[in-house]
Amino acid sequence: MSRFTVHGVPGSPYVRAVLLTLEEKGADWRLQAMGMGHNKTPDYLALQPFGKIPVLLDGDFRLYETHAILRYLDRVLSAPPLVPDDPKQAARMDQLISITNAHVRPEVSGAITFARIVAPKFGIPIDESTIPPAIPAAEKCVAAIAELIGGQPYMAGEAVSLADLMLVPHLDYFAQCAEGEAILAPHPALGAWLSRMRARPSMAATGWDRLLEGVEAA
Repeated sequence: MSRFTVHGVPGSPYVRAVLLTLEEKGADWRLQAMGMGHNKTPDYLALQPFGKIPVLLDGDFRLYETHAILRYLDRVLSAPPLVPDDPKQAARMDQLISITNAHVRPEVSGAITFARIVAPKFGIPIDESTIPPAIPAAEKCVAAIAELIGGQPYMAGEAVSLADLMLVPHLDYFAQCAEGEAILAPHPALGAWLSRMRARPSMAATGWDRLLEGVEAA
């Protein structure tokens, strides 16, 4: 029986960030998959009163808020460490996690990726007129991240950190749509980072289709 249970919708970048962390740590986990909208049901609100995903269960310990979950997993699970010891690298990690939450989620994933990648999978109609006005903010966001990574292999330095695991689910999906491909193209270092992250076994283990296969098999 898996120690960790994650409640969430397959395909959610925040659910995937938690699963990536568990995979990087070599931990056993189980996804309690939910359908779109299930996060507003009474049963789920009993776990997460704000109706957000994911929720982590570790035995009788229940935790929500993705950043808190990632920090907890890094503390309770063994190597590799996913928080840098160097104070400046740790600060850069925290900065990029904040950028992901404050800017990438609404300005990239919410404004463009949802319409191009998520909505079609669920048959949700989209308003095409909302996408062109969203592009300048997405360009600014991507450019800022590209500047911060510079020539480093990973977001906070030479090793994968929680910043990479929080950010890559968003940019992995974003790169799959035409607007994302065009916005990422002027930033080769960011493209190289995305290729490195996509090559990690944790990414293959937590892909949308892979998770859906697991749900169907169960």
